[in-house]
Amino acid sequence: MTTPHRIIEGTAILDRLHAVVTKYVVLPSPEAIDAVVLWIAATHAQQAWAHAPRLVIRAPEKRCGKSRLLDVVEGTSCNPLITVNASTAAVYRSIGSDDPPTLLVDEADTIFGGKAAEANEELRGLLNAGHQRNRPTIRWDNARNRVEKIATFAMAALAGIGQMPDTIEDRAVVIRMRRRARGETVSPYRHRRDGVALNQLANDLNQWLRANLAALEKAEPTMPLEDRAADTWEPLIAVADLAGGNWPERGREAATALTAERDSNTVASDRVRLLTDCRTAIGDAAAIPTAVLLDRLKADPEAPWAEHGDTGLTGAKLAALLKEYDITSGNIRFTPEEIRDYRLTSGQAKGYKRSAFLDSWRRYCPDPEGEASQPSQPSQPSSDAGRLAKVVRLKPSQPALDIEMPPPPDEARGTA
Repeated sequence: MTTPHRIIEGTAILDRLHAVVTKYVVLPSPEAIDAVVLWIAATHAQQAWAHAPRLVIRAPEKRCGKSRLLDVVEGTSCNPLITVNASTAAVYRSIGSDDPPTLLVDEADTIFGGKAAEANEELRGLLNAGHQRNRPTIRWDNARNRVEKIATFAMAALAGIGQMPDTIEDRAVVIRMRRRARGETVSPYRHRRDGVALNQLANDLNQWLRANLAALEKAEPTMPLEDRAADTWEPLIAVADLAGGNWPERGREAATALTAERDSNTVASDRVRLLTDCRTAIGDAAAIPTAVLLDRLKADPEAPWAEHGDTGLTGAKLAALLKEYDITSGNIRFTPEEIRDYRLTSGQAKGYKRSAFLDSWRRYCPDPEGEASQPSQPSQPSSDAGRLAKVVRLKPSQPALDIEMPPPPDEARGTA
């Protein structure tokens, strides 16, 4: 007697997975729970995706539930491969197929933090490359005397204390765990006792999603995000749209909320921080002497410029940092009022024009109260009208697509 084929309904199975996650772990928000559910489900359809989103589970301290969440992810994701440490070569060999495992790395802070970071730079490069399909690593095989292409594409989850490398988090759904408060309770997880039920749930997810691979591969969901964030979240939104019910809206709300949270907690690079601080230091002035700009930058007690390098930020270091944005200094003739305000000994001094910064300010650190940066890859609308859902705009990083900004006024000053 054959076993009858079970019909698995997408909305119901995602609801079951949601109940399992919240049974064992307290997550920081409803959007975080939905994101984890959709990420786990997406691992069962990796063949359909052009991008393999990372799941970063980070916490400020121990005992915040990150390892327990990774246990649940292991029990319900597709073909999980979990480790607390692994050589880059071993990870390469584990991935190499069209149906890769789901990489799970616990204690990732011991791999990418402190002195270990430099030694594991190649592993970080692998995780960055593996976010996009068809980005293989090329090696020379001495035994066979030929070039070997090694696949890197695979979904991966990393758990650890503190922030992961920014290049990884930029490709990730970031879940910021926190320690349970009094009154927040969860069920204890035991692999031998609870693993069977989680494995059955994983099998049901696999059956449902593998039966819909063709539809998922063709899916073009309407995205509330742009550029790399849209690439990262697209598999999750495609799964939500396939499930139906209220999951399409929940998925988009999770994408918007968690991306905004991640961006607000991202530490800017030194160059972007410098651009932002220069805007504050220059203010509305049309030009500023280099010496005055340096003094103002180093006078900010919360800025790193007074202790930048061995002697603090110098004119040469300032020029080197700004050169990447095509911002250069020059000899500038100042007005009598500016000579008095800047306490110059002559009417001409080396300095920077405000107009030289305007393009970079708009592109890299837009003023929340002013203009917004423009996306480099606008999201394409879905051809399926039935999938349209509410799009929530990000602030301040969400591009203002419906506003055409006028060109900046010409504030150039005469040079000697």
